[in-house]
Amino acid sequence: MIFVNIQDYFELRRGTIPLIFSVPHGGTTNFEIIPDRINGIHGVDKETVRLTFDLIEEIRKCSNLKSKDNLMPSYIISKIKRVKIDFNRKETEAFYSKSNLAREIYQYYHNKILELISYNLKKFNRSLLIDIHGFEKRKRPEGFRDVELVLGTNNLESMFPEKLPKKDWGKNFRGKIIRKFNDLTIPIAPGHHTRKEYALTGGYIIQKYGASRIKNSQAIQIEFSDNVRLYDALLREKTLKSLAQLFFEEFSLTD
Repeated sequence: MIFVNIQDYFELRRGTIPLIFSVPHGGTTNFEIIPDRINGIHGVDKETVRLTFDLIEEIRKCSNLKSKDNLMPSYIISKIKRVKIDFNRKETEAFYSKSNLAREIYQYYHNKILELISYNLKKFNRSLLIDIHGFEKRKRPEGFRDVELVLGTNNLESMFPEKLPKKDWGKNFRGKIIRKFNDLTIPIAPGHHTRKEYALTGGYIIQKYGASRIKNSQAIQIEFSDNVRLYDALLREKTLKSLAQLFFEEFSLTD
């Protein structure tokens, strides 16, 4: 019998502000003890783990420069290759169904997200979950604008429990991100509600833990292009510093 410590499959920390980073597809370790999935997408979202830790470091730098408090987000990051478990799918699609270990690991990830959200709601009366992914620009559908970031909020259902009128779509944290990157001329989708955008609704994680399911719990899926993650160091730095500043401004007044 092989003893397994479930925590060894993750990087996990509870922070000091009601912000959570989830990284479900960045793992690169091929744990042989976990059987491969039969169906679904198997590719790794390359460099999303390092990008997340660099983003956390940028938030820390903002905190050190502008606040007496140490602002630290919570995070849960999978070390496991996506071919083994896809945490951004419902349980019936996420792993080889006959593997009890895969089921236990999958449930641990989701239980920890829920624990972090519950802690934030109890302590701060709010929670924001950022689910971090990557996309390849060359694979965007033909005819759509070339962008560097894509935001998914399940048509804002992960941000608000009820539908908003169009005039109020920008009056939230997603809107702040869009305005910031439009000002920086870094292409982002959605960038404007009248454009034909390469936009994603967001996956299982933000749908499960967003505002339509949990009161005062908001969730955004952020997809970073391969250009940001892998190829353009200056763009990467500018993107992370800008996001860190937004997070700092949003949470620096949290009690």
